Amino acid sequence: MADTAATLAFTTTSAFSIAGLFGALAFAYVGLVKLLPKTASRIDRLAFVWLAFDALIHFTYEGSWLYLSTFGRTVNGSEGPLADMWKEYANVDFRWGTADPTIVSIEILTVLCAGPLCCYIISQLIRNDPARHYWIIVLSTAELYGGWMTFCPEWVTGNPNLDTSNAWGFWVYIVFMNTIWVWVPLWLMWDSYRAIAGSLRSTHKAKSA
Repeated sequence: MADTAATLAFTTTSAFSIAGLFGALAFAYVGLVKLLPKTASRIDRLAFVWLAFDALIHFTYEGSWLYLSTFGRTVNGSEGPLADMWKEYANVDFRWGTADPTIVSIEILTVLCAGPLCCYIISQLIRNDPARHYWIIVLSTAELYGGWMTFCPEWVTGNPNLDTSNAWGFWVYIVFMNTIWVWVPLWLMWDSYRAIAGSLRSTHKAKSA
């Protein structure tokens, strides 16, 4: 592992990975323009783009990892562009190359539950169904917990599987690619809390009048 920090840098695989992220974001924006009513609020429009982006990442990037990491397969033993992408990520978090059972368990729920739930909430946004706020809180809580269970076992054991010595790998793959699934869910939970609490308080006030 001593040579990992020296060799890990921006590569063609890195460019492929980042291009895929921007492609998913562009696709999400097209969905916003085509599907969400023009009268939708700014917050709902941002939520739509995030949820569509979120679903695409769960289904494509994480779905590919799950396929490469189940039924005896591992990323390190696989070939192809997506395998190469995950091998590069595994240079900074070794568990993703070896089908770590904890990560596999988290990703099963992420791909098979969180991805479809994103799509369901998108359908509620399109219909302007206020019940979406409950499901946004469910989704956001699950994603925050998934992130916690991904990294907390590492922190309490001294980070044996993480290599943070390379600036590119640390700031892009570990920090950026993971913390966006902290800050955005927290923002969505806060917004949905305001909507639910505001509605309940208005109802309570009307009944008490």
